[in-house]
Amino acid sequence: MIRRGRLAGLAALTAALPLMAAALPARATPPGACPAVTVPGAEKQVTACLADLTTKGTLASGHTDQADWSGLNSAGAVNPSGVPGTQIDGYFPDTSKGNTNHGWDHDAQFVIRLPERWNGGLVVAGSPGNRETYANDFTISDWALAKGYAYAATDKGNTGPTFYRDGVRPGDAVAEWNRRVSELAVAAKAVVRQRYGRPARTTIAAGQSNGGYLVRWQIENRPDLFDGGVDWEGTLFTSEGPNLLTFLPSALRAYAKGDTAGIAAAGFAPESDFLWPFHYQYYWDFTQRVFREEFDPAYDGDTEAGTPFCASGTPGCDTDYDYASRPAAVKQAMARVSLTGKIKKPLVIVHGTLDALLPIRVDSDVYAKMIADRHRDRLLRYYRVEDGTHVDSLYPAFPDRLRPLLPCFRSAFTALEAWIGRGTTPPPSATLPRPATGDLDNTCTLGATP
Repeated sequence: MIRRGRLAGLAALTAALPLMAAALPARATPPGACPAVTVPGAEKQVTACLADLTTKGTLASGHTDQADWSGLNSAGAVNPSGVPGTQIDGYFPDTSKGNTNHGWDHDAQFVIRLPERWNGGLVVAGSPGNRETYANDFTISDWALAKGYAYAATDKGNTGPTFYRDGVRPGDAVAEWNRRVSELAVAAKAVVRQRYGRPARTTIAAGQSNGGYLVRWQIENRPDLFDGGVDWEGTLFTSEGPNLLTFLPSALRAYAKGDTAGIAAAGFAPESDFLWPFHYQYYWDFTQRVFREEFDPAYDGDTEAGTPFCASGTPGCDTDYDYASRPAAVKQAMARVSLTGKIKKPLVIVHGTLDALLPIRVDSDVYAKMIADRHRDRLLRYYRVEDGTHVDSLYPAFPDRLRPLLPCFRSAFTALEAWIGRGTTPPPSATLPRPATGDLDNTCTLGATP
């Protein structure tokens, strides 16, 4: 049973196949018989046979933590259920203790889910924001399991609002995120082979926000582990900018002055102005301070992660932070985790045009250009979703102005399945207009396949 001591950070920074028609689902053991599998490299693992691996079942059995995934989906999102199989919870060796799930007080926690009826695929995810292991359970795990995929997720090796305390050098905590996803992918592949008697035919990286960044990094740097990736509004880290430390201080300064033009100049869509008060209060200041502490702890001396909502002119105030003028060591720390655009496997990106945390103009638009500049755009499909914002939970408050991204993520996943499984080219990259009618909580059309 899961026990939780505290919430782990703020919402989203805080986002296959029917492989081939001839690939029949595998059923290796009868219901209720737990297969004996070992997670390579794990320091601890606990195995349970469950009647339902989806959140409908794991909420009842205590094999998920709703606090991990609360606030990421719209209230009207409909999920499948009734997927029996095996769940393995555990952790890899680590020294940090931010993740309190299970009473373990140990980071590098993971969950691996193995459905009874397997389609031959594996989905690997890292948590969005600074959330914990089960953060993708509603948005990714339920749907992937119902399609027959094995599923594995990691807390990235450090969690919560003080994740930056992990490591020795600036940038260590974020660099660990990438290593932990690779570590889990290797281990999950081995577990799949033990469980089903053959290797995964297809392995897909999937994630939202910081989890989307992890997809990008893996597709650039570990093409040996993945066949493709689906990136839901991933964070962009680049050493020369843009990055979180270039546009958030500008937005904070402009907001304090009531300068809407200045917020737009920082990269935020003017049409997203109705979302700015909420994001200023809950995201902009917090995100700026904790990531600045991760990459540039010397900026405010011995103060840890600055002073919340400090007034411009206050010594060490993050509102006044100027990334361009900081020492070269800061950019070197950022360079350790930066993206290059040199993707090596197919990648599908979805990003909302009204994202008020990671503005599309200084995030995915830039990353798509980086990929094109590397002459890798043949491996990319990029769908700009009109009126989508960073977290779908805001949709019920503004149903006439926003659109959930979860169904577009799922459509992108389906398109990637066909692309890497059957060679079916996805619809061209495009800006997807907001439909005038229909079930926006659960439907999204990417366009006509060429």
